[in-house]
Parts: sequence; C-alpha cells; structure tokens
Amino acid sequence: MTGSHGRGLPHLAAALDQQGAHDSAPYEEAVRLAERGGLDFVTLGDTFAGPGPDALAVLSRLALGTRRIGLVPTVATPHTEPFRVPAAVTALDRVSRGRAGWHIGVSTTEGGARLSGRRHDAAARLWDSWEDGADSSMKGSSAVPRPPQGYPVRIVDATEGSARPVAARYADVALVRVADPAQAAAVRAELRSAVREFGRDPDRLRVLGSLHVDLGGGERAAAPGHGGGGPRQTAQGPLYRGGPVDLAELIADWHEAGAVDGFHLTPVEPLRDLERLVNGTVALLQHRGLFRTFYPGSTLREHLGLARAANRLGLPDPVWKG
Repeated sequence: MTGSHGRGLPHLAAALDQQGAHDSAPYEEAVRLAERGGLDFVTLGDTFAGPGPDALAVLSRLALGTRRIGLVPTVATPHTEPFRVPAAVTALDRVSRGRAGWHIGVSTTEGGARLSGRRHDAAARLWDSWEDGADSSMKGSSAVPRPPQGYPVRIVDATEGSARPVAARYADVALVRVADPAQAAAVRAELRSAVREFGRDPDRLRVLGSLHVDLGGGERAAAPGHGGGGPRQTAQGPLYRGGPVDLAELIADWHEAGAVDGFHLTPVEPLRDLERLVNGTVALLQHRGLFRTFYPGSTLREHLGLARAANRLGLPDPVWKG
C-alpha cells in the first residue's frame, strides 16, 4: 500500500439501505458507526415500489443524533413539483447544520438527462432566491433562508454516458460504477474535461468509485477476481468480495493511480459489512496515514474539501451545451 503523492486522502462514503427497515431506529447504529469511522457521508434511498423508508424523514431524525457525518438522501424530483424536494433537502441542511447532500437520479436517456438538468436549475434558483444573511425574500423566492452550505452537496451517478453532461455541469460528487481502475480513470478524465468546458474548476468535482462490498469471507477472498484480484462485474453492479485488508489495498491503489477520488460502498450485509469496513479497512488506512482520523470541519462540503457554494443571484446561468 503506497502513499497518495500529494493528491490528498481518499474520500469514503457508505450506503445505509437495509431491506425491510422502514423507520429511523434500525439506521441509528449504522450511522453512528460510520461517523465513528470518519466517513464523509452516508446515503439512503427511498423505496418507490411499495413500503420503505422516507429517506428525508429518516435522515432528518438521524441528524439529531450525529454531529459531523454527511447525510445524503436519494430522492426523485416530481415532474409537477420541482421545488418540493430541493426545499426538503434545504430543511435537512438546516437541521444538520450544513451536512446535507442530495443524490439525484438522472435518466439514462438523453431527454431524461436534459430534464434532470432543468431540475438542477430549478433547485439552484430556489437556493439562490435569498441573499446570504438577508432578512426578507425576493418576490417569488423560497420560504426559507439560503442553506448553510449555499447549496447542499449534489451527487449524480455518472456511470451512463448520458448522465455525464449533467454531472459535469452541476455535480459536486460523481459516482462511477465500474470494476476496473483503468475504466474508472478514463471516466474521471472525461468528467474533468467536461467540467472545464462548462466553465467550472475540475478540482471541485469529486469522482467516487461505487462498489458493493461483501466482507463476510474474513481475510480470504471467496472467488477469483475478488479480494486481491479486485471487484467483479455482476448484474447488480461491481462487487468486491473478500477481506477488509484487501479492500484497504484496493482503495489505496485506485486512489494512488488517480482512478478515483474515493469510494461509495454499499454493504451486502448492512451492519456486518459496515462494521468490518470501519473497524478493519478504515482502521488500517488510518494506521497507515491514508485516511483521516478526525473531521476537518463541520459541513459536508468541508469534509469533501469543497468551498461553500457561491450565490449566483443576478448572474446569468451557464449555457447548456448538451
């Protein structure tokens, strides 16, 4: 395991999703464990096809029992109510004192991606509709002051090519579901180039590899292509199966090679794998000086090394090039 040669330390995040859990109680142990490990953020998805958690409501409750970790719901924006979800994410940013993000789904079709881009614009108009520190709103503005982070951190899955222009124009964090570091590096380079074309600083985009992790095999890789051999592509996406030590090596090696800025990890067995991730993989990275041992600030943007989002009020929007 080698050092990062001045690229900074890798960023780490984890999914909290648990099958059959519908309220905040089952997630409390997991989010506290993730915070103890210094993870940048956790994600939680809504379940649209049947009973499931209300991600915003669950994370709002978890905000009261945590102090530093970022809280990121995956919530779709209704076609008819483009401001409802951004307003709810703003409320989460306020109750968590600047720790909210928003994982926004982007359609794999070109038209759907354009629609998602317009939703991002609608959200930005909402967040910019108050002056920082203002006591009263402009006509037609949001009913709440500007979020503590300026904009909650915006996260886009950029695995599909159609989603990459949206990620390049709007996202603070792009997720890439690939099993090969060379492929991840190519997507990261493509995204950074596109970010530059949109007039943004590519160093303000974090590209995270997105993997499912199965740490049930202890230190022994369960099958060829896993463990020390790296993840393997499955129907559910890239899967790493092996031990916490090999996972630490993978994280360090991909980051060192410039393939990714970190990882978003989805435990196959939620509490078991998260515990082994924090107490095994993260502890080893920390011991070797390859992951932080404390949070550098109090907001999610500070964890990610991103500045507070500036208010674009009165400035023209960038031109969509898609």
